Amino acid sequence: MTSPTPPPSDPTYRDRVYRSAAGILGGILLLAVVGWLGVDALVRGTGRTPWLALAGLLFAVPLVIAFSLRPAVFAGADRLRVRNPFRTITLPWASVTEIRAAYSCEVFTENDGKFQLWAVPVSLRQRKRAHRHQDRLARAGAAATADALDPARLAVADRAVADLRELSERAETQPTAQGEPTVRWAYEVIAPTLAGLLLLIVLLATG
Repeated sequence: MTSPTPPPSDPTYRDRVYRSAAGILGGILLLAVVGWLGVDALVRGTGRTPWLALAGLLFAVPLVIAFSLRPAVFAGADRLRVRNPFRTITLPWASVTEIRAAYSCEVFTENDGKFQLWAVPVSLRQRKRAHRHQDRLARAGAAATADALDPARLAVADRAVADLRELSERAETQPTAQGEPTVRWAYEVIAPTLAGLLLLIVLLATG
């Protein structure tokens, strides 16, 4: 469990960072495979093969990074920053109205805004396992109630949502937590992906 959260006004407060370890591991493995195949085609390929390999790498590598290594959630004293595959959303805590995890983790804002937290995937199997454990403790009697409600027993996504809700409730009235949501597109991901796609289309069309 993380240590108690300092008050939002504490200047030494550091952001809590949420990322998917499985997503990062899968992305690294996929990048290794794509890189090995692509570089091999670039070095050993003949004719149009190196160009096709280059276009494929330009198209595939940013996408793999976007969906595996890039997603992260940064929960600060004043705001929530959500880094998704193609966008980064900055939400002052006062603008957050609800955070919940159903089949995916989502944050809701005023004016019906909704953003998915790609970095906090929901595992239904893990949630069912946590619920079964809590049911067994509940049947064991009142003495097990505290253990059954222990946040550490929750599924990872549900525990993250509980943490984010607590931070939101603490900070929403702070003057520094006021403001409107902002969205920035990840052009550093979009641009090379589109360039690779365009090059692929040209090569295939002229082949």
